[in-house]
Amino acid sequence: MALRLVTHFDVLEDVLPSLLTQAATTDEGDRAGVLETTYGSLRVLNIERNGNIIYTYKDNKGNAVFGLYDCQTRQNEHLYTFEKDMQAVSCSVNSERTVLAASFIQYTTEGVKNDLQPGSKCLTLLVEIHPVNNVKVLKAVDSCVWVQFLYPQAESHLLPQNHLLLISEEKYIERFHIQITREDGDRVVIRNSSHLPRDRLAEDFVWAQWDLSEQRLYYIELKESRSILKCIQFRADESFNLMFEMPLDITLTGLRFKLVNFGYDYRQDREKLCNQPSLCIFTNHTGSLCMCYSPKSDSREEITYSVFYLHKGYRKIFTAAPGSADSQVTNGADSQVTDGIAFLNLGYFVAVYSPGHFLHLLNIQHPDLVCHSLFLTGNNKIAAVLPPSPLQSLPGSLVLDCYSGKVYRVTLDQSYLLRFLWNAHLDCERMAALHCILSCSQDPGFPEEQIIQWISEHVSACHSFDLIQEFLIASSYWSVYAELDDMGMLLQYSSVLTWNTEIPGIKFTTEELPLPLMKVYGLKGYWAKLNSNLEYIKYTKPHLHYHNSVVRREWHNLISEERTGKRRSTMYVRNILENAMKVIASMETRTLEPRLIPFLQEEDRHQRLLMGLMVSELRDHLLRHLQGVEKKKIEQMVLDYISKLLDLIWCLLETSWRKHSMHPLVLHLNSHCSAADFEVFHLMTRILDAASSLCLPLPPGFHSLHTILGVHCLPLYSLLHYIDNGVLLLTETAVTRLMKDLDNSEKNEQLKFSIIVRLPPLIGQKVCRLWDHPMSSNIISRNHVARLLKNYRKEPRNSMIDKSSFPVEFLPLNYFIEILMGLESSNQALYGFEGHDNVDAEFVEEAALKHTTMLLGL
Repeated sequence: MALRLVTHFDVLEDVLPSLLTQAATTDEGDRAGVLETTYGSLRVLNIERNGNIIYTYKDNKGNAVFGLYDCQTRQNEHLYTFEKDMQAVSCSVNSERTVLAASFIQYTTEGVKNDLQPGSKCLTLLVEIHPVNNVKVLKAVDSCVWVQFLYPQAESHLLPQNHLLLISEEKYIERFHIQITREDGDRVVIRNSSHLPRDRLAEDFVWAQWDLSEQRLYYIELKESRSILKCIQFRADESFNLMFEMPLDITLTGLRFKLVNFGYDYRQDREKLCNQPSLCIFTNHTGSLCMCYSPKSDSREEITYSVFYLHKGYRKIFTAAPGSADSQVTNGADSQVTDGIAFLNLGYFVAVYSPGHFLHLLNIQHPDLVCHSLFLTGNNKIAAVLPPSPLQSLPGSLVLDCYSGKVYRVTLDQSYLLRFLWNAHLDCERMAALHCILSCSQDPGFPEEQIIQWISEHVSACHSFDLIQEFLIASSYWSVYAELDDMGMLLQYSSVLTWNTEIPGIKFTTEELPLPLMKVYGLKGYWAKLNSNLEYIKYTKPHLHYHNSVVRREWHNLISEERTGKRRSTMYVRNILENAMKVIASMETRTLEPRLIPFLQEEDRHQRLLMGLMVSELRDHLLRHLQGVEKKKIEQMVLDYISKLLDLIWCLLETSWRKHSMHPLVLHLNSHCSAADFEVFHLMTRILDAASSLCLPLPPGFHSLHTILGVHCLPLYSLLHYIDNGVLLLTETAVTRLMKDLDNSEKNEQLKFSIIVRLPPLIGQKVCRLWDHPMSSNIISRNHVARLLKNYRKEPRNSMIDKSSFPVEFLPLNYFIEILMGLESSNQALYGFEGHDNVDAEFVEEAALKHTTMLLGL
């Protein structure tokens, strides 16, 4: 199951035993009768901001009883008993638990009167319960009423004034101001209860949703056949503001009156719930604002719903072809329930599901590309675990099962997603599942090692995108995202920029929307982040995501200048290399256990330059756009981001290395190639290709190991082709190992010579001294002569040569050697400084004679 439901509260387990124990101590009759009465009537009515759960039940006398379950102490508390046979509609208690508000439908001899029967009454009462004292009738009307106390702070403490929202089925919302005083010690009474001040907050609305965690009221008004979405924010100082309004281009067909998160209305039976359009709003701490809407539909062939990404300025309309329903959830009376669609808020994702038919995990943090959302059908048997009854989404990834009275904490099931990843056959499934599971990277038990193992074994499985690139970019992103929410606008989330591949079973269209019109200035908290998102959409073209184009250009310039002998400012290069040292130090702190692959032990100046440049450029990018964040914090995030990226590359290779049980002797070139060597070489080639196209650094030592494995695995012509095309880089470490480990067989001589002639001059001069061979002596001599004759000017000389000083009488060679000796004697200082010990005119003469002898076959 892609979703994991953990029971947070169960009214039958957390409340019922306590009630039965209480009934036994008060001797209220036989236990079986109490159990039957209580069990049949016990249900959850409301959940307050502090997490406390209000429930109601009937005692054995038929009285309506209200209780509270404290989620902190896990204890039950009796609130109030109405000694009348009435059916509770709504209930709320203030944060100090001194005043209770409740609304009822009154019973008659015929049973419960509904809102269509003349003379039916809904009573709304305000009760002093500390201690139990006066009862105030707020409303006595024919329409239903719901109540909700405001909680300015999540903590409970004494407030001089409480505020109560009253929501009427007659489509208006009022706020009552309730003055609280204490008399005779701790006795709490309502001051001037007969004349409570009140404000009319909204009228003519058809839908309203209460955000209990953030104390926000969302509602939709109908004005001239237009739907206007509005939001009121209630503040700790008892004030409130209309935060925004926005026209909605939707027809709310069939939506006459609906409330979300104002408790559970017992009168709405299952069939009525299924026939109602579904509409709810979700937010999270990053400033996202999403509205999910599913119109009433009689079609069983297709199911349509819309997600309004209000913080992005567009909506997506999804049309799903339901999979085959699972029999566990569609048998008997429950079959009607599965026709509805439910939306659950999971933070970075919204789950859209129809039990037994499909489950969609929509990425609301990065909704631009549909490939980042996961679409599962009932054919995968993924929806059977979800309860078939309606679920209400609550803050903090909680959901309430209205019929069973259970509250679940819903999270993404990492184990299921990992199994799904291993068995997925489509690129869109692999992409979406990978992003779903990586979004859990900060959760305990995150299976990073298993993901890396899957990546290392499926590097060639995806054709629509580069799997390694996607993994490196997404994992590095999530490693620092939790530290700063604004990273979503500044760091690249995915390596994929467009997605045109069709996703089976789903069709969608995208429509632009007007942005919400903010009504308040000087915003803070969530509203400041939402406003920042809206400003970003309005004014930022192109997007602010960091990319390595500047780093790539500067890196190539630095390498080119080093090859041509040009030098930048010493301070500039030193700062870049110091940045690289900080990254390597950060990587070393991550490496808690010893690893088999010896990275970070090599200088690898080019990779260090790339590392340092990326640190500098990324730091400047973040400092430019994160004005209020400390420079030290940004610098640490940059180091964490780049060191995480390099560590992932290391872990990919380490995983493959351990899987194939490769021995450290593979680093010696005199061992034989195996299938395991080739697997690791192939993986390194794919990593190199992925990193090069994005201009990402590699761990120092990567190129040396890659080249050594290339010598192991490739025939000479393929090896040279890889070298000439820049796939394999001839590092000093790798070539030195080659010269020392390989003997001078004919095959190895050909290999060594082919390598030496491709080396850069500086490395070539060092490496040639390691190969005791006429060919290397010839190359050393040529370089020595070229250096001496670089600035040579011919001068008149004595034509007589002392032949006795030369071992062989060969005038052209004798004359040439004499010139070299003269140049060496006049340049002793330079000659000694460059450290070319044992390379002089005599060495050149000996090498020339050996080479001539070899050419003549003597």
